[in-house]
Amino acid sequence: MDKGKVVSLEDRIPKLKEQRRKKANRRLIFLLLLFFLIIVCVIYFQSPLSHVKNIEITGNHLYTYEDLEKMSGINSNTNIWTIKKDKLAEKLKDTGGIKSAKISMAIPNTVHIDVKEYRKIAYFEVKNKFIPLLENGDMLHDRAMTNSPYDAPIIKDMKSEDERVITKIGEELSNLSAEVYNAISEIRYTPKNTDKWHVTIYMNDGNQVLASLSSFSDKMKHYPSIIAQLNTDKKGVIDLEVGSYFKAFESEGEKEE
Repeated sequence: MDKGKVVSLEDRIPKLKEQRRKKANRRLIFLLLLFFLIIVCVIYFQSPLSHVKNIEITGNHLYTYEDLEKMSGINSNTNIWTIKKDKLAEKLKDTGGIKSAKISMAIPNTVHIDVKEYRKIAYFEVKNKFIPLLENGDMLHDRAMTNSPYDAPIIKDMKSEDERVITKIGEELSNLSAEVYNAISEIRYTPKNTDKWHVTIYMNDGNQVLASLSSFSDKMKHYPSIIAQLNTDKKGVIDLEVGSYFKAFESEGEKEE
């Protein structure tokens, strides 16, 4: 054996001791860091640092920030780690106006709530109040307003007990194009013996439309082309129940009627 490659035991012992010392030091540092991290976590979980300080809410239009904050039940005493995201989402959906909700957390103390609301499709007029009607047929009684709204059609001459009719109106309005939907001013429930779904529609252009909710959205999608074909400045009644025909108002008195 080549004597140049032989390492004596005396030479190896200091190197082994140094390696063991470094290894022990690394292990000690790791344990100290782990211990320190555990202490920090315990302090964080047990202190007000883990209480909710910020609530970020996005996607809301029907409800205000304050409304949703109150609905969530979260306050400055709520520990962020006690919040059950699925249960909170279901709780918000139970309010009636929320279609879905996503909850997320941001360390150390921020909760983000992203909601998707049902579309407000009309206002239900009852006793000089205007109650928002959603696309799913729900009415938000707690959001009623006294001033006449202008951002959605108004439903008149209908009782709140007519739930099937109200739901049907919401469904049919949801299926309209923006052009036709924005052209509607009022919807009046005018049932007949031959058609319990009969409605009279008052348009923003001054015309009236007679239709049945059973085919309302299918017939109303042709309204712009019908108006274009009339080629007259006169206003009148457009009957869409069977086929479609136009009858001009003979007098202001007939128009009012």
